[in-house]
Amino acid sequence: MINQLELMAPAGGFDAMQAAFDNGADSIYFGVDQLNMRARATMNFTLGDLEEIAQKCSDKGVKSYLTLNAIIYNHDLSLIKTVVNRVKEAGITAIIASDQAVIGYAKSQGVDIHISTQLNVTNIETVKFYSLFANVMVLSRELSLRQVKEICDGVIEEDVRGPNGELIKIEVFGHGALCMAVSGKCYLSLHTSNSSANRGACVQNCRRKYKVIDLEDGHELEIDNEYIMSPKDLCTIDFLDQLIDTGISVLKIEGRGRAPEYVATTIKCYREAIDAYNEGTYTKEKVKDWMSRLETVYNRGFWGGYFLGQELGEWTDASGSKATVKKVFLGKGMHYYTNAKIGQFKIEAQQLEVGDKILITGPTTGVIESEITSMRVEEKDVDVAKRGDEVTFYVEEKIRASDKLYKVVPAEEVKD
Repeated sequence: MINQLELMAPAGGFDAMQAAFDNGADSIYFGVDQLNMRARATMNFTLGDLEEIAQKCSDKGVKSYLTLNAIIYNHDLSLIKTVVNRVKEAGITAIIASDQAVIGYAKSQGVDIHISTQLNVTNIETVKFYSLFANVMVLSRELSLRQVKEICDGVIEEDVRGPNGELIKIEVFGHGALCMAVSGKCYLSLHTSNSSANRGACVQNCRRKYKVIDLEDGHELEIDNEYIMSPKDLCTIDFLDQLIDTGISVLKIEGRGRAPEYVATTIKCYREAIDAYNEGTYTKEKVKDWMSRLETVYNRGFWGGYFLGQELGEWTDASGSKATVKKVFLGKGMHYYTNAKIGQFKIEAQQLEVGDKILITGPTTGVIESEITSMRVEEKDVDVAKRGDEVTFYVEEKIRASDKLYKVVPAEEVKD
């Protein structure tokens, strides 16, 4: 029997959403404006985008989930009602919620609800309680494979059903950034910057270097592992078969603040891995290839989270990404000649050379990866296109005037 595991992609903007569509996502999740746990991100959608998001997802047969999972105060109550009403009107599939004010109002309006990881669902009794309101439970990130399986088994054994009458679906995070706090509940950002992580405004204090000072004798210690509060990123692709065998229904990829190529690469790799599991072709050789590709996009190093039973996190030894390649901005799209499949771009920075690997991103285009085999400037073949040049070259898929052109280079060649 094929496991109908739903692969959920993050979408911080239309370009990332298109990348999710193009690479095999079954669903996307996103935020609008405030009141979501990535409210500080620059790539959130707006309420005015809901109808377009719903329509595009519907056209692709992809489910759409709006995150409305921040802590809610009295002054937010009218806003959450407005958002939930718009979700219903637009036809968004469901909302991901953690505050009872949101859960209660959404249920009263007949809007499908997913229980957020912020509610720390860690046992079958909690699942049974929230089944009164929601059809999907996002489990706490701190559970082991055994604990996840016990909950999934419990849903079947006790016939736990949601408001839609179907068995409760269990969702887990499968890849992406982890927080030192329990499922994201942290006051460090609020304490130092009056910017609450629980309201989606984390300033990520944990990603910095720290010293430990003995207050009794004044001795200062630098932690050998310099980023003791900054965990490595979660990656489950090397034991995805075990994770699927627990009985989960939804695998969520973290990264609403990430670039579209991150979405494209992670979703494509996990899509291939899920399909390989279903086809009986999930092998160590394929895992090695997937891991190598995942390392090319933003990451802080990888570990298996708490799924494999570790008591403590594995900490990163760097403040930023450990991606093996990085993108360098070159310019923007100008025109696409459909019959010849030729894209025209204006080089605004750096230079482009034959043999360079490139990346093109855009709200409608999504992500295109290619390599320059030949190009022309002023109708002449050239080996190098410099700043100010209008260059043309072969692009298999249509590009738009709003698209951005990047050169992809080894990470060590880029100075931060």
